[in-house]
Amino acid sequence: MRLLDRYMLRELLVPLAYCLGGFLVFYVAFDLIFEINRFQEGHLGFFEVLKYYIITLPELLVSQIIPVSLLLAGLYALTNHSRYHEITAMRAAGVSLWRIALPYLGVGLFCGVVAFAINELWVPQSVDEAKDLLESHKNSGLDRQWASKLDFENEIGRRHWIIGRVNRSTAEMIQPTVIWTLPDGSRHEIFAQRGIYTNGNWLFFNVEKWDWAPGDSIAQQTTNEVLNLTVPETPAWIKSEIKVTGLAPEAMSKGPQLSIYEILVYLHLHPHLSEQKRSALATQLHGRIAEPFTCLAVILIALPFGARSGRHNVFVGVAGSIFICFAYFILQRISLGLGTAGDLAPILAAWLPNIIFGGAGLLLITRME
Repeated sequence: MRLLDRYMLRELLVPLAYCLGGFLVFYVAFDLIFEINRFQEGHLGFFEVLKYYIITLPELLVSQIIPVSLLLAGLYALTNHSRYHEITAMRAAGVSLWRIALPYLGVGLFCGVVAFAINELWVPQSVDEAKDLLESHKNSGLDRQWASKLDFENEIGRRHWIIGRVNRSTAEMIQPTVIWTLPDGSRHEIFAQRGIYTNGNWLFFNVEKWDWAPGDSIAQQTTNEVLNLTVPETPAWIKSEIKVTGLAPEAMSKGPQLSIYEILVYLHLHPHLSEQKRSALATQLHGRIAEPFTCLAVILIALPFGARSGRHNVFVGVAGSIFICFAYFILQRISLGLGTAGDLAPILAAWLPNIIFGGAGLLLITRME
């Protein structure tokens, strides 16, 4: 790594660390003011509120704090370089603006990769844990883990699951019913008192099984204490079904709520969704893919504003970053809402903010070269 790259990185990473810490404290304090009534209604104590914010930290970092901090730190660092004519000196020495920006783009790319990993590996679990914590005092710990009356259909495998209650953590089922039809036309129904998933198979207890042969109107009934059923459906598929089914369009329009894996599993199991539901899920899918690229978009928009020649007030850069962030998130909310409602193509709804802001940054940088 060249000396210039190390210098530029140091000048960016120091304010970035301050911005990450500052925005985190600011957001928690601001959010606490508006959510205090909700915490009181849920009878959460001090340590439970603290745990709530620790749990929600991954989603908060990815969706808001990292992009805003990156934009502000980039504008601050670049404005400082411009004030002392360092960028002018670099360009006079034959270093292009794109070469100067390489460390910034590298940090943006790294933050994007981190954001993608957090979204897929951490955020889905943290959202469920935060919801359970808010409702921890409304129901007993046992009841909180159970979902009732789940209707789950694997259209590809032609299997229909009707579950009285299912445990979100262990996938244990109470009063499960499984109905499926084989390609030869035979039909089968299983009624059980309880079901668990172990070693890649479903074990049903106190089972009543009905089998219809092709073209036969009379079923053969058998009873079993334990029935081992090998089917593709896994607890992860069922948890995905619970989460997608319970997700309201209003929540989807606020931003991506599901991981890419959860969306792909649901779309695979339900190839014949309504157009509106498919549009909403496709918007969520493209939103998850586009979200990490926000880090690169804010770097691209920071470069031309911060690297302008001449002396600039640092506070002008701060005000500019705040305005850009508000504009970005407002546009994101509008475009995601339109995509969820089916009024805008999902891929365009998800990528529109990045296209507009990143494209504007590229255009301005090209004019400066």
